[in-house]
Amino acid sequence: MTSMSLETTAAALARQLDCLTLGERLALVASLDGRAVFTTSLGIEDQVITAAIGTAKLDIEVSTLETGRLFNETVALIDTTEETYGILIKRFHPEQADIDAYAASYGLNGFYESIEARHACCGVRKVKPLARALAGATYWVTGLRRGQSGNRAETPFAEADLERGLIKINPLADWDIDTIRAYVVAEAIPVNPLHSRGYPSIGCEPCTRAIKPGEPERAGRWWWENDETRECGLHVAEAASQPIPDTKKVMAGSAA
Repeated sequence: MTSMSLETTAAALARQLDCLTLGERLALVASLDGRAVFTTSLGIEDQVITAAIGTAKLDIEVSTLETGRLFNETVALIDTTEETYGILIKRFHPEQADIDAYAASYGLNGFYESIEARHACCGVRKVKPLARALAGATYWVTGLRRGQSGNRAETPFAEADLERGLIKINPLADWDIDTIRAYVVAEAIPVNPLHSRGYPSIGCEPCTRAIKPGEPERAGRWWWENDETRECGLHVAEAASQPIPDTKKVMAGSAA
């Protein structure tokens, strides 16, 4: 699609999705021409979407970014979810050469030292694998919600992702966290045990902490940074302008 047709189609789809239930929203996406991919972080919102897809056996691929730095609880939940709903969750890993190049440039845990280094790590472990997960997709289903952060407060049900040339679908955009939790209990959906230990938003283990009472849901993500709108670059192009180490150049330098 052209940029204009992507935006026109996304706007029309957003209007359609507005008055539907979650199941109806996902069923509509599954019925559209083209390939639909849902990328899950195994967080509570994403588990709700996975449960709806798996229970209804919808034609939506489910993928996850197994970054190599996830909590053990998160990795274990992948298997549990597959078994519960009889689905396959495709796992996309970072390339070892990219990890080695990052470590050579910044150090393995260099993301604590600068925003540039943190963005570069997210680029290697998340943004590049996401590109492989979404290659050839027409629709990208996400668990974004308006209540997750100020940066996401205007999340639409559907939007054009011009950079990737697809339409992003956010079927839980209007759900609040209390509705999510009630749905999980009602449907007996398996969730990450870290949620009950003060982790409402869970990413890589070195970059996630439990939140304090009264803090926003995503306050525990990259907590050492001061910017309250911080993101990893998957949904907001924050990391796009940051340099990802050039594997060939770094490896050539280390061999010199």
